[in-house]
Amino acid sequence: MNSSFLIAQISDLHLKAGQRLTYGVVDTLAALRRAIEHLNASVPRPDIVVISGDLVDFGRADEYAVLAPELARLPMPCYLVPGNHDQREHMLAGLPAHRYLPRSAGGPLDWVVDEHPVRLIGLDSTTPGAHGGSLTDAQLDWLDEQLGLRPEVPTLLILHHPPFITGIGHMDRESFQNAPGLEAVIARHQQVERLLCGHLHRPMQRRFGGSVCCVCPGTSHQIVLDLQETAPAHFNLEPAGYLLHAWHPQRGLVTHNGVFGEYAGPYPFYDEHGLID
Repeated sequence: MNSSFLIAQISDLHLKAGQRLTYGVVDTLAALRRAIEHLNASVPRPDIVVISGDLVDFGRADEYAVLAPELARLPMPCYLVPGNHDQREHMLAGLPAHRYLPRSAGGPLDWVVDEHPVRLIGLDSTTPGAHGGSLTDAQLDWLDEQLGLRPEVPTLLILHHPPFITGIGHMDRESFQNAPGLEAVIARHQQVERLLCGHLHRPMQRRFGGSVCCVCPGTSHQIVLDLQETAPAHFNLEPAGYLLHAWHPQRGLVTHNGVFGEYAGPYPFYDEHGLID
């Protein structure tokens, strides 16, 4: 019997309204629908889905009106944090079913969910009008307090912006503010299993505060892998992907990188004679 608790992570949906293509190229709505169909058909199916920001492209109310019915197609609980393309007030108004989100006006959309085998803490790393990520001292104090309440429970932090320099020039021009402060908080709480991030539209991993920071690929388009300081702001249509985090009380947390789409296979390694030659 599979006793793992499965957390699917998708990111950077960039939905548009009116069936418009994102950047004039990408059908992000069709990509999200493929992703949801894939997750719903998975065996075993994920127990929950987390989405690490940039839910829509310009933070407009009509874009969240497109998003809401698509997320309603997920039969499992779904948890969101905003990205720099989101707008807090429109996000709250357009997604009323997501009751874990704080409803106080004007502040960051930080939240805690305690009802699963793995504790979830969402952090709003956005600054209105800015591209890069940040967490205020008040948010770090709140996080430190929340982590101190349940030190025995394995915990995932979900935030949009990865708190490190990636090497991709155009994504690093607005670096994460207060990353050392966040790292110091994480280092004090060994139950933090992962920081789950988006923003970079590529799978990446980095040690951070004694934990691991995992960056999710985009649900539709990917940022070009160009490790130059002068890297231009380009994207491509590499296979869209997701992360699947499998928690097991004895084995811990294992993170898998998956792709959306149909590909040849599966093929067997063995036949009745052994390894196929």
